[in-house]
Amino acid sequence: MQQNDAAESSIPPPAPLRRSQNFRLERLPLRHHHSLRLNPARVTGPFPFLNPTSAHFQPTSSLKAHHEASPKSSTYGWTSRNNRKGRHALAVNLANSPADTKYLTPLPTSSLREIARGILRMFTKFPVWDVSYDVATIFTLGSVVWVINAFFVFLPLVQPSTEFGTEILYGGGITAFVGATIFEIGSILLMFEAVNENRTGCFGWAIERVISELTHEKGGATLQLRPSASACVHHHRNKRNLVGKGASNTMTSAASTSGSQRRKSWVWFPSYANLRNHYFHELGFIASLAQLFGATIFWISGFTALPGIFDHMSPGLTDGIYWTPQVIGGSGFIVSGTLFMIETQSKWWKPAFKTLGWHIGFWNLIGGIGFTLCPCFGYKSASWAQYQASLSTFWGSWAFLIGSVVQWYESLGKHPVEADKTI
Repeated sequence: MQQNDAAESSIPPPAPLRRSQNFRLERLPLRHHHSLRLNPARVTGPFPFLNPTSAHFQPTSSLKAHHEASPKSSTYGWTSRNNRKGRHALAVNLANSPADTKYLTPLPTSSLREIARGILRMFTKFPVWDVSYDVATIFTLGSVVWVINAFFVFLPLVQPSTEFGTEILYGGGITAFVGATIFEIGSILLMFEAVNENRTGCFGWAIERVISELTHEKGGATLQLRPSASACVHHHRNKRNLVGKGASNTMTSAASTSGSQRRKSWVWFPSYANLRNHYFHELGFIASLAQLFGATIFWISGFTALPGIFDHMSPGLTDGIYWTPQVIGGSGFIVSGTLFMIETQSKWWKPAFKTLGWHIGFWNLIGGIGFTLCPCFGYKSASWAQYQASLSTFWGSWAFLIGSVVQWYESLGKHPVEADKTI
């Protein structure tokens, strides 16, 4: 007995889970949804010292008892980005369906039909009460203004015959101020989006039994998974106003039997305790903060670009309060775009080419590089350097526009369906 006790005592305790592999109890998504169970093996994050950015939930036996069959061919894919954006991702693999059971799921979001539907929504749906939609459209508008600015500044260098009097000073200066101001507004809304994530998680899907010819032919159950507006508890469900007032007493989950939970419907400023314990470890919040910091410093350059200010500054003052804020602000855009990319990745070095959020971060990163190179060339007064400075703003503006349009498309697709062969 003593030898056995000694052998058992020599066994080292299991290594503690990294922060990226474990949710704090008060932040566990879908903890009130009794029909879903967290798969601990699929809780991941790109950095071990930050919160998880991805998790999968599997149907429990209670769902099987209620619906006679459990859809093992599908799981709910929670990500921190989708949670902020009010999206409910479903991962499906119909190859694992039991022979006597059929599951009806929407087409994968990557199918041509669903892509066409998503593009159509951009011209027919205008949910201005959704802060994620507002962020995307505001950044799109700001990017359009910056593209116009780039034409005002770059075109005269390419085709001098097209230049009209004070085009660069007035056309370039005013559009720079307007574009920088729009980016600042979008960045503020981006921070509000980050601190108003759904803390309890949101399933957003309904599972119901349907009668079909397959049921009669094979005798098995046929279950249908469909988007459910009534099951969604994200802030954008409230159409009365942007900040979600009037919805402070909501159900934490449509499938919850624990009743309703009182919670604030909108947070303007998180508490210091929440910042320290959660948000400073949240990759999306850090990326949004870098975006706001960059946009705020960058706005100084937009202000000093105005006619009456820019044309009255000395070369030294121009370097200090016009070019330098662009370097700092553009660097903030680079950091933000990079972090938004990494947030969608399972590992910090592994790109997530199949995720829309990754492409949004990628194009914002390219835009940030362009906006940072512009002042780096702009410090030098040589004609070739001024040409490269204007050219950098030109392609950087287009990169921001591409990323913003993709984000606009993403904001309207609240129920993405992904093919996952690992289920």
